[in-house]
Amino acid sequence: MSKILVTGGTGYIGSHTVVELHHAGYTPIIIDNLSNSNLQILDQIEKIIGVKPEFHQFDLCDEAKVLEFVKNNTDIQGIIHFAASKAVGESVEKPLKYYRNNMFSLINLLQAYQGKKIDFVFSSSCTVYGEPDVLPVTEAAPVKKATSPYGNTKQIAEEILAETAEANANYQVIALRYFNPVGAHESALIGELPLGVPQNLLPFITQTAIGKREKLTVFGGDYDTVDGSCVRDYIHVVDLAKAHVAAIRLLEKGNPNGKYDVFNIGTGKGYSVLEAIAAFEKASGQKLNYSVGPRREGDVVQVWGDVNKSASGLGWQASLGIDDMMSSAWAWEKYLSENPIG
Repeated sequence: MSKILVTGGTGYIGSHTVVELHHAGYTPIIIDNLSNSNLQILDQIEKIIGVKPEFHQFDLCDEAKVLEFVKNNTDIQGIIHFAASKAVGESVEKPLKYYRNNMFSLINLLQAYQGKKIDFVFSSSCTVYGEPDVLPVTEAAPVKKATSPYGNTKQIAEEILAETAEANANYQVIALRYFNPVGAHESALIGELPLGVPQNLLPFITQTAIGKREKLTVFGGDYDTVDGSCVRDYIHVVDLAKAHVAAIRLLEKGNPNGKYDVFNIGTGKGYSVLEAIAAFEKASGQKLNYSVGPRREGDVVQVWGDVNKSASGLGWQASLGIDDMMSSAWAWEKYLSENPIG
């Protein structure tokens, strides 16, 4: 079985991707510094797939540690790179943290493996489109000036990857530009596990519903959208994880589009924040305590993706809808209330 390195593999998307890689017949190997995750997630993964994945704890910004790992793991055939700081709001407040963590980790990894043939799947984001001119946004849309340091790190990373793939015969790269991951595994054994105050909408919704948070604030109610709140393309994390498996498979076969390619990963449908709240209330039967507050710096008003290229090129499309997203996230929150992690 092919060994696939999953950086950030105990994180939210990473842990679900480890599960789907195993189901697809791959052997996932995890590197994570546990800065935004918990070691107990390995036990949770084991409950789902029956084996505990190989795990290495260190920071990819440590070049010496990366080189040591590569020296001792010569049989890695693919890399799925999630490890990065990822909160838009925090990146505006702490830009240097984001540039250091997100850039150094990627460069160290690419340098260390440049002498070996590697299939590389990068965790990119729809934030590279900024505020798009046309919706739904396609992969051919211009990459605009980022609205946050987080978004800018994704743009810079894509440029680094494209140029590295072009210059290095050993690299094939796919960047998956995904929209807003939500939901949890159907077992309710893994899901989004933010440390401290959640930076993303859905864990704040579920934590408010269960009583961990007193109230949810919706950032902005005066945008030019269906109800004044921001609009996003929410994608179930299990569908998203399966897209990474599809990307690895495409690279194994050889991507006819060349050594570097990008794909949108979403549902192709936008929901406003208030619509997402209503969907959660319907799926959970819980009335949410929330209010509409001022806009948040760095937020894009509305974005959702055209996913035709992913359907035709990756042979992948989302199968889980908004009700699945909300009900699974709520099941995970209830599990955590009885089985705390961390």
